[in-house]
Amino acid sequence: METEITAPGDALPAGAHGAAGAIDAAGTAGEAGAPLDDTLRVGGAALRSRLLLGTSRYPSPLALAQAAAASAAEVFTVGLRRLQPQSGGGTAFWQRIQALGGRLLPNTAGCHDPGQAVNLARMARELFATDWIKLEVIGDDYTLQPDPIGTLQAARTLAAEGFQVFAYTTDDLVLARRLLDAGVVAVMPWAAPIGSGRGPQNPQALRTLRERLPDAVLIVDAGLGRPSHAAQVMELGFDAVLLNTAVAEAVDPPRMAGAFAAAVRAGREAYLAGAMPERDVAQASTPTVGMPFWHHAGA
Repeated sequence: METEITAPGDALPAGAHGAAGAIDAAGTAGEAGAPLDDTLRVGGAALRSRLLLGTSRYPSPLALAQAAAASAAEVFTVGLRRLQPQSGGGTAFWQRIQALGGRLLPNTAGCHDPGQAVNLARMARELFATDWIKLEVIGDDYTLQPDPIGTLQAARTLAAEGFQVFAYTTDDLVLARRLLDAGVVAVMPWAAPIGSGRGPQNPQALRTLRERLPDAVLIVDAGLGRPSHAAQVMELGFDAVLLNTAVAEAVDPPRMAGAFAAAVRAGREAYLAGAMPERDVAQASTPTVGMPFWHHAGA
């Protein structure tokens, strides 16, 4: 079960440039300006794109296809319940999803207890021929907040059965640790409730997750509404973001998908570059020494 990422959250971000030049993926100094391997490795896959895209709520199949292309995403999520395999439904939708290419990440959206989620995950593995699963066990219908106890129970069962579990959770550090101990390959904390579009509601909690879990794959899932939100969490060092509503409900979904793709890349580059420290007081960007030269000329 591979959960290695190329950018551990050390004090100096992987890829940061120092006097010795670029730091490569192994942490050794390379030639200044040399390209870095910034591949995201998770669940046995190597991903170049750090944007994962949902496939529901789009105004048309064409809008979905165009948004997928504009996003350059390599992973697409899909809900098994939407396909209704027991009744033979969802065939046309499934064909459209296949046409997108990329890797499929089935989810257990709509499940409210761990047993239900486990059964749906098993069904998804048979239907989609993948051991990847995005685990969702909802504990509250109003906020769609995940059930921490049910999520952990289901994660333990699925990981033991060989699933590559991507666990949707809150920004709780202790729960994230328990999920990693259970064997999940990625922890997916929310930034805000699903579909709210409010952006990170507790940036400090997200920052703490990244700092305290430097070797874990962390993917922000839910609550992002604008490209700036995606850039913000990527600047914190998160490994990727998963979007759906923010793109699907935009006035122009393909254009918004492209905007998010650019924001994710910018946020990642900023994290790797290492941002300047914040200060409480101003500091002149142009240092001065002594008096201006014309004062000496006048004297």
